[in-house]
Amino acid sequence: MILTNGSDGQNLDMWTYGVAAALGRGWNAVVYDGPGQGQLLFVEEIPFTTRWEQVVAPLVDWLDARGDVDSSRIAITGLSMGGNLVARAAAFEPRLAAVVCMPGAPNPWLGFDKEIRDIVTADKAETNRVWNEDVVPELTPELATTVKKRFEIFSREALREARAGRVFKDLWTPAQVAIGLDITKVVPRIKAPTLVLDYDFEQFYPGQPRQMYELLRSKREYVKLTAATGAQLHCSPMAPQQHCDVVFDWLADVLQR
Repeated sequence: MILTNGSDGQNLDMWTYGVAAALGRGWNAVVYDGPGQGQLLFVEEIPFTTRWEQVVAPLVDWLDARGDVDSSRIAITGLSMGGNLVARAAAFEPRLAAVVCMPGAPNPWLGFDKEIRDIVTADKAETNRVWNEDVVPELTPELATTVKKRFEIFSREALREARAGRVFKDLWTPAQVAIGLDITKVVPRIKAPTLVLDYDFEQFYPGQPRQMYELLRSKREYVKLTAATGAQLHCSPMAPQQHCDVVFDWLADVLQR
């Protein structure tokens, strides 16, 4: 199992969302930081990439070279925005035997407020002028904190400004990375069986899991976790064990474990 985090988590979060469940079932588990995550972001200042297959391929290479790994049964899961990242990787990495998107998120840019998305145009100078002259001065402290947190993962300048307690001046550059995460055109390329999770009251990507499911051309399954069992909200924060049971039961069936 390759376990992939999302946009702002620690890799140790994956203990709750897969590592313990994998080990409990006798599986091996690999956790990593990719660009924009954990040490690679906060120590090495490497922001997110729109080419996640280039992140996953070396992991598969490493696993494939090990004598204790069945190379025909390497699966990958993606939590939160990781549901976008692993789908992108699977579209170009044929060695993955199964994919789990938790949730499916074909276009993370749509998870940003429309008011911000509408500012960003093809004109970098005008985008940044509107941002700095019309938007930033009107941000409340709470909104400023949210903006800094949401964009620091997409550019080194935004990260450094956030560390200094300032709102970044260049909105256009990190926005291009977020926009570039749109994988709606590549999802149909995925060949591996794919599980798409959704959640009652999904806050960040409402409607997107079903969209991803409909885009898939491989063996697929859509599961919505609900408030009836306490598994509502983004990534089922109140029901991680149930979350893992759904994922690993599906994987066991698909991989015939």
